[in-house]
Amino acid sequence: MDLGSLFGLLLAATAIAFAIVAGGGRAGAFLDLPSLACVGGGTLAAVLICFPFPQLMRLGSALRGAIFGRPPNISALVERIVALADLARREGLLALDDELPTLRDPLLALAVEMAVDGTAPEVIEEVLRTEVRATAARDAADKNMLDQAGKYAPAFGMIGTLLGLVMMLGGMSEPESIGPGMAMALLTTLYGAVLANVVFLPLAEKLGELARRRRQTHEAIIRGVIAIQSGDSPRMVRQKLSAYLPPRRRQVARAA
Repeated sequence: MDLGSLFGLLLAATAIAFAIVAGGGRAGAFLDLPSLACVGGGTLAAVLICFPFPQLMRLGSALRGAIFGRPPNISALVERIVALADLARREGLLALDDELPTLRDPLLALAVEMAVDGTAPEVIEEVLRTEVRATAARDAADKNMLDQAGKYAPAFGMIGTLLGLVMMLGGMSEPESIGPGMAMALLTTLYGAVLANVVFLPLAEKLGELARRRRQTHEAIIRGVIAIQSGDSPRMVRQKLSAYLPPRRRQVARAA
C-alpha cells in the first residue's frame, strides 16, 4: 500500500477541520445534505453521461488504485531480469521455464514464456508492445474519468450556488428561508472545490504517475527479455537496463 495518497487525504481533511475550529466555526454548520446531493449527485451524473457504462464500472477500481496503488519497484524488476539472464547463460534458455510460476508480473511471465518457446524476437516485441498499448489505454481512460469528475465538481458547486441564491432571493419575504438558501449557496461551491482539488484531480495525477512508471517497467521487460533471448551476458543485460533506474541505483548497478 502506498501511504502517500492516504496520508495526503487525511492531511487535507485535518487542515480543513483545523481551519474551521480555529476560526471559531461549528462543524455542523458546514454539513448540508442538499448541497452534498447537488455536487455529488451532479458530478456522478455528468460522469455517467460522459462515459459508457462498462467503462464507468472501473471508476471504483480506479479510485482504489489511486489511493492504495504502489509504484512498481523498477530496481527489483531489473535484478530479477538479470537473475534470469544469469540462469539462461548457465543452464540454457529452457531453464527459464521452471521460473515462470514465480514471475508475478504478467508481462514478464508472457515475455519469458514466448522466449522459452523460441518465438522470434520481433514477434515477442510486437506482442508485448500490443499488451503495453492496451494497458496504457486503460490507464488513460481511468485517469480521464477522474479528470472529468474534477472538472465537473466545481461546475455543480456553482450550479448549487445559483440555486441557493434563487431560493434566498425568492424567500426574502420569509426570513426563515434565507438561512438555508444562503447555506446552500455557499456550501455547494465549497464542496465542489474540495472534491475537485482534494480528491479527483490529485488522484487523477496519481494515476498518471503510476501509469508512467508502469510504462517504464514494461519497456525494461521488453528490452531485458529480448537481450536474454539474444544471449547477452548478465552484465550486459544489467548495463542495458540501468538506464531505467534512478541515478543513485544506476551507479550501484554499474558497479555490480
